[in-house]
Amino acid sequence: MSTSARTAILLLALLVIGCKPRREVVRTDREIPPRSPEKLLEKLVVQGVDGIRYYSAKAEVDIEGPDGHKGFKATLRSVQDSAAWISITPALGIEVARVLLTLDTLKVMDKINDHYWVGDTAAARTRFGLQPSLDLFQKALFGLPIGLDPNEKYKADREEGQYVLTSKEKKRFRRAAEDLAPEDTLPNDRDMNENRMERTLRKAGKKDAVVYRYWIEPDSFLVTRVLITDLARDQQADVRYIHRTDVNGHALPDHISLSLSDTSKQVSGAFRLDRIGIDGPLQLNFRIPEKFTPME
Repeated sequence: MSTSARTAILLLALLVIGCKPRREVVRTDREIPPRSPEKLLEKLVVQGVDGIRYYSAKAEVDIEGPDGHKGFKATLRSVQDSAAWISITPALGIEVARVLLTLDTLKVMDKINDHYWVGDTAAARTRFGLQPSLDLFQKALFGLPIGLDPNEKYKADREEGQYVLTSKEKKRFRRAAEDLAPEDTLPNDRDMNENRMERTLRKAGKKDAVVYRYWIEPDSFLVTRVLITDLARDQQADVRYIHRTDVNGHALPDHISLSLSDTSKQVSGAFRLDRIGIDGPLQLNFRIPEKFTPME
């Protein structure tokens, strides 16, 4: 399988310009008034993409991983709650890979080696090491709070001029998640000792515990960052909405950074989006040529 096709899988697993001015996410140390977790949750729940069914954009992508740096261009098309389509063009405008993701199926074409792969998203995890999610990918494109559960209990804090909302899975799980990313630990939290960390991670494995943390801009209440810690698998996904731009009245990200890490590797990516459009319908062509053979 080509490097470009592998990179497309990374895009989908997370996993997110028009000609109008950019809106930069500004982080300051200014004092902000305390807010209850219920009030912050209320602000996040009402965020959405009502009226947006279609999405298209051009993207410049830079990936850093175990194999070094890779850069390429991509065309993105998405139909809300239906499918996402990605065309990869590393250089000279020649398409080398194409990906189609639906709610439960992934299709990949490697045009360099004339190979294809088709399977459900669970099988994709076994084949590529990452399970793509249409819901996650589309929420990242729209700058929404990934994984937010209105019925969940949350803890509210303030950090560097922003609000931080953390899911209250269990206090020991939350602290373990913060210890896995010590640079993000809040000032009043204490580190776990090594033995307690091991016991907590074992319990998390049995409960499939996942801790979500959201950084929230205090004026617009837009999410600037989502940190997802899967304690059962010792994995983290870090999504940061660096810039936003106005697209027909919607503040959509035009610069997104993503990072995936586990015990053995870390992969990070930067996505700069241009020519964002929300008009449709869109063509999501995915015809596999007869000469293509299944990926081994």
